[in-house]
Amino acid sequence: MAAFLQQLPALIGVVIGALGSYLAVVRSDRARFRRERAARWEERRLAVYSDYARTLKRAVTLTYRVAAHLGNDPHPHPLSAEEAAPLMAQAALDRDPAGESLLLLGSAAVVEKARTWVVTVMEMERFLREETRDPRAWQELLERQRAGREGYYAAVREDLTLPPGHPARWPLPAASAQR
Repeated sequence: MAAFLQQLPALIGVVIGALGSYLAVVRSDRARFRRERAARWEERRLAVYSDYARTLKRAVTLTYRVAAHLGNDPHPHPLSAEEAAPLMAQAALDRDPAGESLLLLGSAAVVEKARTWVVTVMEMERFLREETRDPRAWQELLERQRAGREGYYAAVREDLTLPPGHPARWPLPAASAQR
């Protein structure tokens, strides 16, 4: 019994060491799992944010083309409202599922900025459905759309902790300079 008592401190040390090692591994695995899960969700959110922006930008490009046909925009590839109607309908249909994904995975700030952007795009579409010929009013809508897009991208970058990006504001020729 005396030999056992002499080795008891060493045995206790081994048990404490094994337990400490086990706890360190478990804690490390949990932390790694949380990091990997956060990275997966971040990748999914980035994909949803990008998909929504691409879908909305497709509709915006169509509005530029129809506006050019009406004389409101200098876009080099005008498209009549009749030719654009099925494309715009498809863009609106594509926007719905992308918007639902955004509502599901997006942060509140990003969703709010997306709403601001899409409302302006819908106003642009209505402007063109009414066949309005007013380049000045169109330019005001374009500025609001660009500000909405810029706000959306800023909110996405903040949500995903990305560095600031380019505002995508390039000088474009005025509509009257092309006509």
